[in-house]
Amino acid sequence: MTIFSMRCPRCGLIQAQAPTCKSCGAAAGGSNFPSDKRRVETANAPIPSPSSASPSTAASWGPGSLGSEAGEHRRLYFRGNAGSLFGIHIINILLTLVTLGIYSFWAKVKMRKYLLSQTEFERDRFAYHGTGKELLEGSLKAGLVFGLPVTLLNTLPKFLGAGTVIKIIAGILLYCIVMVFIPFAIVGTRRYRLSRTSWRGIRFSFRGQVVDFIKLYISGSVLTVLTLGLYYPFFSVKQYGFLASHSYFGNQRFHFDGNGRELCSSYLRALLLTIPTLGVYWFWFYSKKQRYLTEHTAFVTARFNSTVTGGGLGLLVLINSLLLVGTLGLALPWVSVRTMRFWFDNVSLEGPLDVTTIQQDAQSASATGEGLAGFLDLDFGLGG
Repeated sequence: MTIFSMRCPRCGLIQAQAPTCKSCGAAAGGSNFPSDKRRVETANAPIPSPSSASPSTAASWGPGSLGSEAGEHRRLYFRGNAGSLFGIHIINILLTLVTLGIYSFWAKVKMRKYLLSQTEFERDRFAYHGTGKELLEGSLKAGLVFGLPVTLLNTLPKFLGAGTVIKIIAGILLYCIVMVFIPFAIVGTRRYRLSRTSWRGIRFSFRGQVVDFIKLYISGSVLTVLTLGLYYPFFSVKQYGFLASHSYFGNQRFHFDGNGRELCSSYLRALLLTIPTLGVYWFWFYSKKQRYLTEHTAFVTARFNSTVTGGGLGLLVLINSLLLVGTLGLALPWVSVRTMRFWFDNVSLEGPLDVTTIQQDAQSASATGEGLAGFLDLDFGLGG
């Protein structure tokens, strides 16, 4: 289902026609909301199957399409403010308490929708299409898949009065289950969140096979343990490379060409300087790692670039920590806004890019992996 959209003159959000802007509340009177005349996907529109995607059903880029003539340096911008996010955050807390936690799924959706709707690239905003019902159903399914076997392995040996050998076997089985479900949760979460994210009506997607990532994750974890952590740079880069190179925007794929070898010397230096610097030097390693991963990621003919530094990253973490501790967590919206602006200020897309050939090629995905991530207490960003 598609409808005509309009752009808010105050915050710039492109949205379905309505009396007021759903982000900042600006009134849609007179010329306040000039018609955009572009057809955009509605938030509750069903996701088309890959077989149904065709040039005739692809979303239109409309006037001002991003092409090679638009320049070779492009940036992301966050237009939101902590005050608006704080209002959403407080309401989410109150409703979550009143509903004994059930509203937390809808709370996550509201946060993500706000954060993405305030994220701008080439004068257009991103959109999030997930729902609280999807997250709730995904969590219930994950409870059956993960919670039931874990509960049985934890309680049955004690309940039956099993011996030490049985308890050890149960513990090993429990560890194996977790080692399989962690990569399952990572892939499932990425698949779901990308499938519910769009820009100019075109959906993102993730098309990697969970079995392949499970093999990568288990083998990398074993090698990291056997090498006393020395394999970590390779393992970390392989994980990122798998997730990045199987991600798509429409029918176009992202690419990654790193291997982790260039991070080895920095990783060893961080290990050696951990005690002398009281761990502070790790900010410099993580910033170099972020630059390396970003700069080895490309989309079509353009490549990403990062300017993050160890000092800037350390200062961000320090101030954010002080804000959270000093306000007992109430400053979370300010921390979220500061963090998003920090990363956006330090990343850009360099090189010619013509996206006029990109077609809609949305993929279906369930929220089970995301629900499993919640059980495992894992967070992969994007509003919690």
